[in-house]
Amino acid sequence: MAQLREVAAKDVKGLKLDPVDEKTLAGAQAILSDVEKDGEKGFLKHAERLGDLKAGQNFMIGKDELKAAFDALPEKDRGVLERTADRVRKFAEAQRGSIKDIEVPVPGGSAGHQLAPVRVAGCYAPGGRYPLPSSVIMTAVTARVAGVESVWVASPNPQPATLAAAFIAGADGLLAAGGAHAIGAFAYGLEDKIPACDVIVGPGNRWVTAAKKLVSGLVSIDMLAGPSECLVMADSTADPAVIAADLLAQAEHDTDALPVLVTWDKELPAKVNAELKSQLETLTTAEVASVAVSKGFYVIAADKEEAITVTSTVGPEHLEVMTTDAKADTARISSYGGAFIGQKSAEVIGDYGAGPNHVLPTSGSARYTGGLSIFTFLRIRTFLHMDDEDSTEQTELFNDAVHLARMEGLEGHARAAEARLKGINKRANGAAEENGDAPEPKKAKTDDAE
Repeated sequence: MAQLREVAAKDVKGLKLDPVDEKTLAGAQAILSDVEKDGEKGFLKHAERLGDLKAGQNFMIGKDELKAAFDALPEKDRGVLERTADRVRKFAEAQRGSIKDIEVPVPGGSAGHQLAPVRVAGCYAPGGRYPLPSSVIMTAVTARVAGVESVWVASPNPQPATLAAAFIAGADGLLAAGGAHAIGAFAYGLEDKIPACDVIVGPGNRWVTAAKKLVSGLVSIDMLAGPSECLVMADSTADPAVIAADLLAQAEHDTDALPVLVTWDKELPAKVNAELKSQLETLTTAEVASVAVSKGFYVIAADKEEAITVTSTVGPEHLEVMTTDAKADTARISSYGGAFIGQKSAEVIGDYGAGPNHVLPTSGSARYTGGLSIFTFLRIRTFLHMDDEDSTEQTELFNDAVHLARMEGLEGHARAAEARLKGINKRANGAAEENGDAPEPKKAKTDDAE
């Protein structure tokens, strides 16, 4: 039976962001090129070839059909989806309320920034091994709270719960396809069906990730998501059965998922491995989870300090801290996507809508980015507005700009600043003359003066 293997602390390296191979990138590029060149025809070519659609099958599901799917769900299912969306929405609204437009004075006027949502967002939700209506809620609800005008969802073989989630999230429609061709449809648009998106978000398989990587720059993307990761940092007070359950919850996502245990309790890994063995015997997804567990590992650190260093080095997508002082210990860890502090803070509750988003950075990218949020859909646009009366500070500002431009060898920049500076000086002299303060003109030199 699969078990975590031991890895020495000194041998732990940071996860590397390499979620796609060159062969997949090349294949995704060919698919994207067809969609860009041939639009709907190119999209359908690959959607039908890969089994997403049958010839002639409708691939666009509109609002009315999404609502019908929601109405047809059992009442209990509808309630779960509605409550989950409400929690995610409230958290996103709190995030939006934490930032605002600003305006500050500068010499001669004011400067500031304004927050503006993107116009169109494409939200991808996996639908292969498992349907993930939770990912629809996490992405589309957050986009709507950010103020995005047009929100679209794509998911292959969408199940009723996925369609219902798209309705609850306020999506304009759902593209019943996945893979690189769905990302191409988002990036380039599909004639009168889907507009070209400004941002594409959501997790997916290596083909989705490869396509997102290739269209990044043409559009914004949230991140390049690899297989799921969960690292538990624990001491002797942690429950081995709970640790094992949480590691298996991530391991069942994908055979490439990475479960990790870091501890300074020498007895804990054996207890966790025993629990993994026991729980896998009855887990319905054991075929997938056991493969991931066999790729996972544990580290027995010399002490808490080394455990924190190892955890920060890995920079996991999901971090669970089960120690006697979990809050303080978490604060000392430098890199993670989402933290779950204390044994009661189950990562699975994060997956299923306590509030924070479950689309999180993987493969070590938590070193420089965070998870999906309303900020993913917002642009910060700055402005400068100078129309106040001239001042000494304003003159200094323009003189500094002239000087700095010439320091950089950019004479055109210097002259553009000087063009305004001449006006400032002229207005200043004119004002002085009106007030009788204009300097007397210099007299020409004479021989007597010499």
